[in-house]
Amino acid sequence: MTGKPNRRQADRRSNDRRQGDRRRPPQSTNDDSWLSAWGDAAHSRHGSRSGEASSLFDTDPDSTGDSRFIARQAARLVSSDGAALPRILRTYVTARALLSMALVLAPWLASMTGGKVPVVLMIVCLAYASQAVSLWVLHGANDDRAMPDHLLPRQWLWTIGVDLLAFSSLRFIDPAAQLNYTALLVLPVLMSGVLTRRLVALATAAGLSLLLMAGAWPMAGEGGDLLLQLSQAGLTGAGLFLIALLASELSQRLAREERAARSSLELARQQTLLNRLVIEEMAEGVLVVDRRGRVRAINPAARALFGSVGQGMALPSPLLDEPMLAGVHQAVQRAYVEGSWPASARELSITLDDGEQRLLQVRARFTRRSGIGADDTPPEDICVLFLEDMRAVQARARQDKLAAMGRVSAGIAHEIRNPLAAISQANALLLEDALLPQQRRLSRMVADNVERLKRIVDDVLAVAPGAVTPTGTIDARAEVAQVCDDWRAGALPELRAAERLVCELPAGTLPVHFDADHLRRVLVNLLDNAGRHAGPAPGAVQLQLAVGATAGTVRLSVASDGEPIPPDVERHLFEPFFSTRSRGSGLGLYICRELCERHGASIDFRLAPPGTRHRNVFVVVMRAADAA
Repeated sequence: MTGKPNRRQADRRSNDRRQGDRRRPPQSTNDDSWLSAWGDAAHSRHGSRSGEASSLFDTDPDSTGDSRFIARQAARLVSSDGAALPRILRTYVTARALLSMALVLAPWLASMTGGKVPVVLMIVCLAYASQAVSLWVLHGANDDRAMPDHLLPRQWLWTIGVDLLAFSSLRFIDPAAQLNYTALLVLPVLMSGVLTRRLVALATAAGLSLLLMAGAWPMAGEGGDLLLQLSQAGLTGAGLFLIALLASELSQRLAREERAARSSLELARQQTLLNRLVIEEMAEGVLVVDRRGRVRAINPAARALFGSVGQGMALPSPLLDEPMLAGVHQAVQRAYVEGSWPASARELSITLDDGEQRLLQVRARFTRRSGIGADDTPPEDICVLFLEDMRAVQARARQDKLAAMGRVSAGIAHEIRNPLAAISQANALLLEDALLPQQRRLSRMVADNVERLKRIVDDVLAVAPGAVTPTGTIDARAEVAQVCDDWRAGALPELRAAERLVCELPAGTLPVHFDADHLRRVLVNLLDNAGRHAGPAPGAVQLQLAVGATAGTVRLSVASDGEPIPPDVERHLFEPFFSTRSRGSGLGLYICRELCERHGASIDFRLAPPGTRHRNVFVVVMRAADAA
């Protein structure tokens, strides 16, 4: 019983230690500083090289939304104008120039009031002022150049080194002056702690302390108290040590914070680019709309769903500018008012420019975007719409059912083959004997239905999972022309296939990835259906073969001028065992789709706009092959 409380106490202490570690800042070393004192890139562990900054945070001109925002913030942080260290260095150079002017004016004002100022002191002030102002002017003229990420030796010499020399000279030239020149020594020590490594900063403070203690001897020799002078120099040196340590620690903390910010922004940028890549590759359309009804982002899938309107949409684009998207705009505004996506808008119908009606399934998510804190940008409500063509949704549902049904049907068809063969053989033996006319007619009926069942079994087994799919490259133009000639020749005379079928074939070859027998089977099935439902007038069936709109595709379409297929029949066209004919097996279009998918092709039905003669259009899109 005592073991469990002790274990819980140990776990609690362990959690407390972990929380303390989270609150505790990272440990630093003596080498950890903003800049290397001598400009060695190997010793500058945290300075970002300009080449790295440009490669990591280069703004993408094609980026929109969050990626552009993050890239802009990251570029601001790591650029020479935005980093903390270059700003400190510029401020230091400016402060030196102003301080030098004050040092020149102070002795001059003292001489105007009757005070006596040593000539050497005036010369030192003028020399220091000329150096500081010149450096400030030259530094300002070079603001267009990239700032270094470390203090170079010459920079240390012309800033901190000159300050130490000038301020020490002023103190020793006129020790009894009314102006306290000793306080000026704080500036180079402070800047040494910020701009150099800790060891260099401490060495600067130590050297200056020794110099002050050495200067106490002459002052004590003039009648002063040596112990008092040494004590004052020692206290001043201790203060300089403390200033160097605090400045070094603060600079290291600032360096760690900026490195963490750079790393976080880079991770955020990479994540944003990854999200954008994923969204652009999604088959589902993505539309980002703000509260004011403006489209902030749209992926290629959504552009394809909106047709020519989506392809020409420029961002940001108000939804009200597109009449076909008025229903989407109303649903978004209603969702912002109600606080949730309305159930009535989960399926929206839009009309494309060519008159085609397209039913979309719409899902919505709401989020709030806010700035990183660099500006006063207020939070912004964002609605993310996920759009999908209802035909694709229904096709996926059908595919799930068909996958299970296909496996079951293949097993059943395989089991039916043996009894069917026995029935066929028994019926053939009966036909060999002398039968009455009525009995012979019944045997013929049995034989016909046995053949029909055999064809159904063969069709089911042809598309069963695991069936071998021959691969190869064929000339689509030659194969389609041959199939059309054979279909015209084999059709019944009363169908007048030669007049009703009109073929539009390209002049050259069109190599595709397909099997010749499978393409023949698909095309014959489509021609039979079109010939069965088309009208009797010439040109009732129209076949077109051409290069597809998408690169690397070939488009084959079979259109008929029969009555438009109703929507309740259209959604079941490619399902197995669905037929509008009493003697149809319902496997024709299902087999066509299965054969097309095996070769990386697709088949779909499209209803042409009203006013078109051939409204029922079946389209097969095949993969084009290299002509070589």
